[in-house]
Parts: sequence; structure tokens; C-alpha cells
Amino acid sequence: MDADFTKRSCEEFVEVLASAAPVPGGGGGSALVGALGMALGNMVGSLTVGKPKFADVEADIIELKAQSDALQRRLIDLVAEDAKSFEPLSKAYGLPKETEAEKAHKAEVMESCLREACGVPLAIMQACCEAIDIHEQFADKGTPIAISDVGVGVKLCQAALQGASLNVFINTQSMTDRAYAAQTDAEANGMLEVYVAKAETIFANVAQRFK
Repeated sequence: MDADFTKRSCEEFVEVLASAAPVPGGGGGSALVGALGMALGNMVGSLTVGKPKFADVEADIIELKAQSDALQRRLIDLVAEDAKSFEPLSKAYGLPKETEAEKAHKAEVMESCLREACGVPLAIMQACCEAIDIHEQFADKGTPIAISDVGVGVKLCQAALQGASLNVFINTQSMTDRAYAAQTDAEANGMLEVYVAKAETIFANVAQRFK
């Protein structure tokens, strides 16, 4: 299967995800889950646009849908980008380290590859944070007939956010530049601190409507 797993069927994606193949993995899976979550929020917007009852928020919903379209595309693209960023790292692990020169070379290559491998899951996290913000507005302005989909969508985005964070942390713990690792961890933890709570609040508010 080529690196752009998003061009294959859902069944093929799940099969290769379950296999011993190095990619896709948790990062790509998180990006896809985030795209699915954003699509559910976007669907609520689609069901709201054009309804006379929501004419006063139609312009807002149209703008939210445009933002959702862009986020869906970005997260889908990040599935493939995650696979591409992991390939150099997987090769770096196999570099020889018999001599001091080989050890130094491997350490240098590993550090560079670890930074690159952190970049994509951080981007996935950032996209999921944006998606959670958009879900909050869909919950407030979208049609109530599809409010459950906002709840499902925001939970998927929360899961994707937390899942992608693990792909950051597993790479930063192997970095020799501990200052850079700490800075990257702080960025990821900052997103988790704000947006996990926000997603849970949105979900709880949706769930409360059914009680």
C-alpha cells in the first residue's frame, strides 16, 4: 500500500493499521479520527444552511462550514504526512553504531528525525483544537435535530487530540536536546490542558439535552 492511505478503502486502511507495517500508526489514525469528527460537525452545518428558522445565523454557519472543509482536508493530508515523517526515523533507528563516528552520526540523524516526527502530531493537535472551537459554535448555532452529531464529533476530535499527543511525547522522550523536548512537551500539554476540558464541556452540554 502506498503512503497515501486515504486513497484506499476504509477496510484496507483498517487492515494495514492492524498489521505489523510501521505506518500508518497512532498519528495517522488520530488524524483520520479528527477528520471524521470535524466532518460530523460540518454535517450539522449542512443541515442548518438554507433553513428559514436559522436565517439569522446563516452567514456564520456558512463561514464555519468553510473552516470545517479546510480542517477536514488538512487532517486528511496529515494522515499521509505522518507516514512520511516517520519513515526517516524508522531508518535512523537501523543506522550502525559500532564506531564512535557511527555513534555520533546516528545521534545527529536521530535528533533531526525525532524533531521532524514531532512536527506532524503537533499539527494534528493544533487542527483538533481548531475543530473543537468550531464544534462549540455548531452546538450553539446549529440545528438541534443533529445536536447528537456535534457531541460525537467533538469527542472524536478530543480523542484525536489526545492520541496525537502521545506521538509527540514518545518522540520527545528520546531527544538528547532536553530543552527543545521540554518546549515541545509544554506546547502539547498546553493544548491538552485547554482543549480536553473544552471538548468535555461541549459533550456534557450536548448530553444534558437528552436528560
